[in-house]
Amino acid sequence: MRNFLIFFSLLFCAPLFSEAATLLKESKTIYVSLQDAQRVKFGVGRLVNALTKAGYEIKLKTINYNEKIAKGKLAIVIGTAEDRVFAKLYPSVLKDKAISAGKEGFSISYDKDGTLYIIGADNSGTLYACIDLTEKIASGGKIPAQLSITDYPQMVLRGTCIGLQKPDYLPGRDVYEYPYTPESFPWFYDKALWVKYLDMMVDNRFNSLYLWNGHPFSSLVKLKDYPEALEVDEATFKKNEEMFRFLTAEADKRGIWVIQMFYNIIIPKPFAEKHNLKTQDRNRPIIPLIADYTQKSIAAFVQKYPNVGIMVALGEAMEGVGQDDIDWFTKTIIPGVKDGLKAAGIKEEPPIVLRAHDTDAPAVMKAALPIYKNLYTENKFNGEALTTYGPRGAWAELNRTLSRIGTMNISNVHILANLEPFRYGSADFIQKSVQAMDKIYGAKGLHLYPQSGYWDWPFTADKITKRQLQVDRDWIWYKEWARYAWNPNRNRNDEINYWGNQLANKYGTNLSSGKAILNAYEEAGEISPKLLRRYGITDGNRQTLTLGMLMTQLINPFRYGLFTLMYESEAPEGEMIIEYAEKEWNKQPHIGETPVQIAKEVVEHGKKALASINQASTAVTKDKEEFRRLKNDMYCYDAMANFYAEKVKSALWILRFKYSNKVEDLEKALPSLQKSVDYYAELVKLTENEYLYANSMQTKQRKIPMRGVDKTFIHWKEMLPVYTKELNHFKKSIDSLKSLKPGPVVPIVPFQNADVQLLANNSTYKIGKSAVVFSDTISQIKEVTEKLIGLKGIQFAKKQQMTSGTEIKFTTKTPVKLLIGFFNEKNPKYSPAPQLEIDASANNYGQSEIKISNGIIVNGFPPVNIHAYSFAAGTHTLNLSKGACLVLGFIDDKQELRIFNAGLDGRGRDIDWLFE
Repeated sequence: MRNFLIFFSLLFCAPLFSEAATLLKESKTIYVSLQDAQRVKFGVGRLVNALTKAGYEIKLKTINYNEKIAKGKLAIVIGTAEDRVFAKLYPSVLKDKAISAGKEGFSISYDKDGTLYIIGADNSGTLYACIDLTEKIASGGKIPAQLSITDYPQMVLRGTCIGLQKPDYLPGRDVYEYPYTPESFPWFYDKALWVKYLDMMVDNRFNSLYLWNGHPFSSLVKLKDYPEALEVDEATFKKNEEMFRFLTAEADKRGIWVIQMFYNIIIPKPFAEKHNLKTQDRNRPIIPLIADYTQKSIAAFVQKYPNVGIMVALGEAMEGVGQDDIDWFTKTIIPGVKDGLKAAGIKEEPPIVLRAHDTDAPAVMKAALPIYKNLYTENKFNGEALTTYGPRGAWAELNRTLSRIGTMNISNVHILANLEPFRYGSADFIQKSVQAMDKIYGAKGLHLYPQSGYWDWPFTADKITKRQLQVDRDWIWYKEWARYAWNPNRNRNDEINYWGNQLANKYGTNLSSGKAILNAYEEAGEISPKLLRRYGITDGNRQTLTLGMLMTQLINPFRYGLFTLMYESEAPEGEMIIEYAEKEWNKQPHIGETPVQIAKEVVEHGKKALASINQASTAVTKDKEEFRRLKNDMYCYDAMANFYAEKVKSALWILRFKYSNKVEDLEKALPSLQKSVDYYAELVKLTENEYLYANSMQTKQRKIPMRGVDKTFIHWKEMLPVYTKELNHFKKSIDSLKSLKPGPVVPIVPFQNADVQLLANNSTYKIGKSAVVFSDTISQIKEVTEKLIGLKGIQFAKKQQMTSGTEIKFTTKTPVKLLIGFFNEKNPKYSPAPQLEIDASANNYGQSEIKISNGIIVNGFPPVNIHAYSFAAGTHTLNLSKGACLVLGFIDDKQELRIFNAGLDGRGRDIDWLFE
């Protein structure tokens, strides 16, 4: 064994000996234990490499029981505190320091006789101690003369995420359905790329890697009972086995725990086709066949890969909050894990991470903990964006509740839809965010998504002949989050110097210029968070912030399914644009962060970012092309900030017109709207030759500013004509209002019923005032927009809707739209409106956008918003979530369905017509 280790060391360092020969300083003997685990060996190898590169002559000796070491200034002893071989050789004081550091902690200290002891509390601690000393040697060129360090991580789990998913859907498949194949994911089979990524992770002390996929089991395991479930051919299956074993082994020796994530309930396409099922249907009940298949899939996976954790997303692909979630977790998933452990003869429970997204995680955990102990929870930090380091309200309370359950809660920095695709590296914002995870949420883990390009891993959106890797471009993103996950409470002045030096080394500048680059990152780093939290529609990935927003989205956000939780929890207390305008008109005092304040602040941040990046420009001597791209991003941030600031100024004058009815107010809005278009044109110039796209998700799920279907509206140059058209329409609207003459009111033409045959025994009713909307109540329509009068509504029992959901079966010879009315109140007794934040299938029928706001008032109920579901000719079944809703009938697909606010909620009609 000893000879093998010496040979391994020499082999590891051989390429460096010749380089270091002329730099020879002194000889060192490293003593390691016969008991050393793979992680310790890996850390020692890294340290030997660094010492050799620094000019030291290294001898590596493996110590067995009862052997001694030659102590003194030439000796380095490396091992874990509990190592039996070294038990009597460690100085007790130094050993106790390492033990007191706890899990993954370590001590690096000289003894009185000059011996350097590197002692980890465990194998990972020893690994991290070696890497820590490696960094100090690289920085100073030698082993520091004074060393007395005890360190440990604050966050127990510190993980990154890679998605085995793509920017668009595979042919014939739905969202999240991506089997592991070389055609779809050639990078998955690139061992050198994995080693590069895993090395980045261990360098940054990440200890967990999350692999995201809708249904990975059909690519990784075979089932005797369901052979049709395998989605890949035999050759690919063997490649997948080989890669998964390679990946988990390489990760393990770097102290990294691999966690495989999956959605529920998704089934493989060939399995679905054989059993005449959909691959996913959010509203179907739990089917025994699917439950049996899923349980056996998990069992086979756990048996095959017992050291791999699993992460369960109960929501999204199955009905959200409810008993089904609890049953699926406790009666299918956990039993599957237990079956796999039993088959493998393993008693120790592998960890299961429950994703809190779109489920009642506290209720699920309450039911699960009595039957399975090794559970974790995971929840988003700022939704699918980065908006604030001061979360509050209901979202903060949910995270605190999860942290108090008795298991560890992990904070997930997810998707970052408001940062794509520009570079982001604000150490200040990130440090404060990790502090918030700890102090506000009580979280003890970090789960970090790529900074941009999640759906297009491993590449960035930069328009470069050889595609740029995210792990290279966004090095500072990973390094900052990792540094503060290890210790978020570092001194701010020290951190400015630390990152200043990092950036100075990166770009070959002096410290002053390095600090200037950091300041540019930090000034620009405030822009996107502030813009989204004060002007945005959603914290989800259906909005691409950097592509801008339509004027109607600013002045009438509820029409687009405003996600109010973002304002209530993921932003400081403050006002939306529409609230600010109403208060201005009523001369009421403003509260907290205002739209006007943010407009001024983001413009100022942009100016300061440009001043700092230009200050550093002349000093750059290394990596000049990457610095040029970074500098261009700062100009992009500045143009975007000015675009939004001017558009918001215009929006406030336009909203004033809603109250004043004075055309002069619209005329005052025009110059700012023109400026906003000019700034956007500048943004187009800055991005046209620099970026392939703005958002890596290029599917129908994207809605704002424009619906992204078939990779359309993915670039700024596609949006400039939209904003130009919006401006021109506004000018025409002003001219029309100025020349308006009294005349007859154009009558409203109601929708016409389409010829559709219902396939269930449901009663119908004619929509109009006093119509009874449910078959088991006397609830009547009080008010209804004229567009809906005369349609043939379908009557359901409200009680049945609440307990079983709503199912509509029909056949049609021509394409039609089915109009569904959702009550405008979040309440378990009402069926939830389509919401892409929690349901990736929420726009499969084009239904996610409100078509008619406040179109019906039913006595005793909230106002009703109308959505439209499009269907081709044929026979169809639509299932809606549990809760009361109104099925308002069918219209021909060709009938014009202009989006508008009927205003029956008492707040008045909209003014969107100014732009449409």
